[in-house]
Amino acid sequence: MTVFDVLNLIGGLCLFLFGMNVMGDGLERRAGNSLKALLGKLTNNPIKGFLTGLGVTAVIQSSSATTVMVVGFVNSKIMTLKQSIGIIMGANIGTTVTAWILSLGGISGDNIVMKLLKPTSFTPILALIGIIFMMFAKSGKKKDVGTILLGFATLMFGMNAMSSAVSGLSDIPAFQNLFIMFKNPILGVLVGAILTSVIQSSSASVGILQALSATGAVSYGAAIPIIMGQNIGTCVTALLSSLGTNKNARRASIVHLLFNVIGTVVWLTVFSIISIILRPAVLDASASYFGIAVSHSIFNVLCTALLLPMSSLLEKLAYILVPEGKEAEKIVELDERLLATPTIALQQCYNVAKKMANEAVAGFKLAISTTHEYDAKKSEKIRAMEGNTDHYEDILGTYLTKLSRSQITEEDSSEVSKLLKAIGDFERISDHSVNILESVEELKEKKIEFSEDAKKELDVLLDAVSEILDITLCAFNKDDENAVYNVEPLEQVIDGLKSMLRDRHIVRLTDGECTVEAGFIWGDLLTNLERTSDHCSNIATCLIDATHHNMNAHEYKQSLINNNPVFDEKFRLYGEKYKLSC
Repeated sequence: MTVFDVLNLIGGLCLFLFGMNVMGDGLERRAGNSLKALLGKLTNNPIKGFLTGLGVTAVIQSSSATTVMVVGFVNSKIMTLKQSIGIIMGANIGTTVTAWILSLGGISGDNIVMKLLKPTSFTPILALIGIIFMMFAKSGKKKDVGTILLGFATLMFGMNAMSSAVSGLSDIPAFQNLFIMFKNPILGVLVGAILTSVIQSSSASVGILQALSATGAVSYGAAIPIIMGQNIGTCVTALLSSLGTNKNARRASIVHLLFNVIGTVVWLTVFSIISIILRPAVLDASASYFGIAVSHSIFNVLCTALLLPMSSLLEKLAYILVPEGKEAEKIVELDERLLATPTIALQQCYNVAKKMANEAVAGFKLAISTTHEYDAKKSEKIRAMEGNTDHYEDILGTYLTKLSRSQITEEDSSEVSKLLKAIGDFERISDHSVNILESVEELKEKKIEFSEDAKKELDVLLDAVSEILDITLCAFNKDDENAVYNVEPLEQVIDGLKSMLRDRHIVRLTDGECTVEAGFIWGDLLTNLERTSDHCSNIATCLIDATHHNMNAHEYKQSLINNNPVFDEKFRLYGEKYKLSC
């Protein structure tokens, strides 16, 4: 093996790892909605969890990424430790898909069909299609498909380069003796574990083993223990990811380690007994691409068959190894580990944004109730809710900004922009709730009371604002862009009410029925209520923004309401409902 072969091996390995990473990212973006659907089906049923883990890992081509994602889910309390166990087990089988894809490189034959099936025959075509999609397609989905095809082509070219570079090793006795050493099961497991912990991908380390098998010096007796060790090595990523997390997240990473260590110990023992007593000839045979893929799959299936029925035992062991302590658990609403899977991270942002929206609306309604009867406990609660809303806006704004820097689809980018706008409006609604409370406190402190007519008029406006908040909250939680048809007519009715209430106050002031000092507070109340309805209108606009991101959302909104019979009818109905008495 010359120095040039070494350089080719290094270059092939780099292309292989790069292609695997690019293909995985493309698959993840392209399957974003599927990942959301799988996440929504999580249950305490270990079988369903297993299928979820298998499906997600088969899509993103990395059990390490799935397990890190699970650690983030548990840390964010999206899922329980019990739910995570089945997913972790499924991930181990899902990751075997990569080995099967790479086994295509071992296809040989002289007939035209076999030649066409070889990756070296069709990957150049895939690369050509991929680069055309990447450079000329306008659709984000087509660009993702291009990324997947280019990633796959790069991966297979890297695999072929590695295989070609190491082919000369078959004649070197030292290399043959090296793999004779690996027939020692313990040594083979250690090598597999160390290699995988360094590159942090069992799929990649299996691919490297498949490339080395091209020399003919790798026997099944040496390959199988290495494959077992690779499963242990892949746990390093999740263990590192769990540092600084809550106890359940650390337990999830421990479950991943226990699953692979126990499975390896049990089946390595069985393998050793069989190899010593029965000495099957197949263990001395040269391993092939296909044979390594089969061995990898069988081992992971056997581990799952052994331990899936004992998932509750793994959970108990995790609690023993990471016991309960007295220190308080820090609640992490948005775990940065989820940024590795942008689609899931965005879904979690929506979950937190809904909490923020509910908090903001609930706080505002509580503030409205103080206009009838002031309560010191309500006052404390309103301010606490406003503080919570500020906290949500802070963490969401920071997290969404980081998410926007990730490689996300055009659709997800629009969703990020929509959320950033919406949380700003919900935070302002929460601010207005405190402003209303302060106006009520000023009335109480200065012992000022509005006239009976003023109170009745204010109640009409309060009811209208309360309804527009309900409509907006419901629309945001359901992501219903049609809310604009309900929010906008009511918002315009509220604008009209504010003007009429201001004018009537001036008449009462002229007639001596109201004081100037009360008038200042009255004006502050009207302004805060009217601006709250404006923020509801902004949120309704945000809901159509992502769908029609190529247009000016406000212009689009105006096109919906101008000369629109549906809008006109709703405006008339709301006008009748919130009509001031003469």
